[in-house]
Amino acid sequence: MASFIRHGKKIVAIGRNYAAHAKELNNAVPKEPFFFIKPTSSYLPSGGKLEIPHGIVAHHEVELGLVIGKAGRDISQADAESHIAGYTLAVDMTARNLQDKVRKAGLPWSAAKGFDTFTPIGKFIPKTAIADPHSLNLSLKINGITKQNGTTGDMIFRIPRLIEHVSSIMTLEEGDVILTGTPSGVGPVVPGDNVECALANSEGAELAKLQFTAEQREGGYRFTTED
Repeated sequence: MASFIRHGKKIVAIGRNYAAHAKELNNAVPKEPFFFIKPTSSYLPSGGKLEIPHGIVAHHEVELGLVIGKAGRDISQADAESHIAGYTLAVDMTARNLQDKVRKAGLPWSAAKGFDTFTPIGKFIPKTAIADPHSLNLSLKINGITKQNGTTGDMIFRIPRLIEHVSSIMTLEEGDVILTGTPSGVGPVVPGDNVECALANSEGAELAKLQFTAEQREGGYRFTTED
């Protein structure tokens, strides 16, 4: 499953799964999990360059990712773990001003989440390396300054519930990734920034690192406030 970046078919991103994050964006806490889809073409391996389109306000959201190892539909919470191959560290980059614009118009978020390079992704972590995925620390630094530092124990909906819910709507396939939500502290990444993320267990042992730099994209999409 170490090749999930090349072979996975979809990225399922859970929204508002940490209450403090929902609050910081003035969003209601959901009654059931909700999600959106990101294209796998948005993956950016660690060490790469995040391309920020002209006019876009890009926000970081560090997350624990689940890597699906066995396909399934209508998976029960009791069986959920058997469908997980492992984990990964990821950042769900968001074009915040574009997201705000389309939300006000009642339009989908796909463009705001789906730019090339907008899902920086770390290495595959085998399931056996993580005893409890709900007792991990997620952190993100920009230019050496900590911006996000939270625990997966604060998830509103835990991993078995997420798998149950998503698979009740669409089949989960081998290599798919579920991004499980972000703790509070989201904010902007601008060209020239160096971003460093880490995943650690409850004892502080580091399980994964993820690093990338940001640059201005040349060409392509340009944001405008016009309708």
